[in-house]
Order: sequence, then structure tokens, then C-alpha cells
Amino acid sequence: MVIPGNNRRAHHYEALARELSGTYGVHVIERRGRGLSGPQGPAYSVETEVDDALAVMDHTGARLVFGHSYGGLVALHLGLRRRVSALMAYEPGVSIDGSFPARWLPSFNRLLAEGRHAAAMATFLKATRLAPIGDAPAPVFHALAFLLLRGAEGRDARAMMATTPAEIGEIIRLDSDGTRYANVDSPALLLGGDRSPGYLTGVLARLAHVMPDARHEIVAGLDHNAPDLNAPGVIAEQIRTFVESRVPGEQSH
Repeated sequence: MVIPGNNRRAHHYEALARELSGTYGVHVIERRGRGLSGPQGPAYSVETEVDDALAVMDHTGARLVFGHSYGGLVALHLGLRRRVSALMAYEPGVSIDGSFPARWLPSFNRLLAEGRHAAAMATFLKATRLAPIGDAPAPVFHALAFLLLRGAEGRDARAMMATTPAEIGEIIRLDSDGTRYANVDSPALLLGGDRSPGYLTGVLARLAHVMPDARHEIVAGLDHNAPDLNAPGVIAEQIRTFVESRVPGEQSH
């Protein structure tokens, strides 16, 4: 079961699913606020997402879980409620001792409420450092935001922006010293890329130290969008290798 990240839909993981489908049955969740799935709702929380993911697991019989970014945070909290055969996350949206930067969120919310989607997207891209353009001048981020919102997936991108405040809000609400994740006892693989921002990769070693059966790896040449855009084959191989080493004989079902 694949749990998508913030501003991502199920179809963004089609290449990853194809790479894995020769070995496993793959189910990619269309998370709340996306496509035909229902809205986040007023009582939204990470636990709401975990409820949805557990329902998919119960329906499909899935025993392996992979989460990307915010989906990785959901995967970790799923692991707090259920032991799975293998739990894998790529740069999960975890904040430890204030590590996740979120001072930009009030400005983002205000711009979004004013209908200034391009300005809000530019704020998000510049503050999170997820765009592969480094510390470019603000007009460059505005131009990139304009292209993203006017491109082939612009309509989806605009719709998903409405889910960002609640999701980033959950990351901040759940900020801690990380010790809660000591209760995740599933065999776990925590992945990151060496081209990703440090606030995403820096928590991996701390999580792996706290979690009783976890290891972490920083993969050379990868950035935050490796699972969905830039290197799904590499991520699929990491998943297969880990599962084969920890859950021998696990195949499609």
C-alpha cells in the first residue's frame, strides 16, 4: 500500500506501482481532498488518514506499507496502531524538536484565502526548498508557481493546495522529541536523498535510533520527488531489497 505525499495524487505514483507490480499487488491510496475521495472534514487529523489506510489494508489484505513525505508521517502513525510486515517511508514529514520549518504557513493561508494561488504556491516552494532551483530570487519562484498552476496538472494542483494548511498543521502539532515512535515495532526502512533539504533527511537517523527495528539510508543523487517523479525505479528496488531481506517469501496476494 502506497500513501501519497502533500500535493500528490494516486496517479503520481503510477511508475512506482508499475515497478513493484511484477512482485507485489500494489494499492495506491487517493487521499482525502483528492479526486473522488471525500474532503478532509472539520475533524481532520493524521489519525483520520490512518483510519483510511487501515481500511484499505483490511479490504485488500496488504501487509507492506510505503509512505512518501506527509504520507510517510501517516505511515509512521499507522505503525503506532498496527504492526505490519514492513513499514517503509521516504522523507516522512516528521518534526523533531522544531525541525520542520513552518513560519511560512500563516502567509500561505492568507494568500490562499485571498485567492492568490500563484503567490501562495511561490511562498510554499521558496520556504520548503523543494523546487530544484536553490535559493533563486522571488520572481523565479513566482514564475515557477505560475507555470505549475497553468500547466496540464494545474487544476489538480489548485485543488490540492486547499489540503496543505491542515496537513502542515498536523506536522507542527505532532512536533515532539521523537520518542513516541519507539512504539513503532514493525521492521522499518527510512529513506532519504542527498539532494533533499536537511530538515527532511536530518530526522531519519534520530527516528532509526528510537524505533526498535529500523534502519535509515540516504541515497546519492535523489531529491524529495524520487518516489513519484525522478527515480521510482530506484525506490522500488530499495523496497524490494528491504522486503526480501526482512520478509522472505512476501509476494503478491
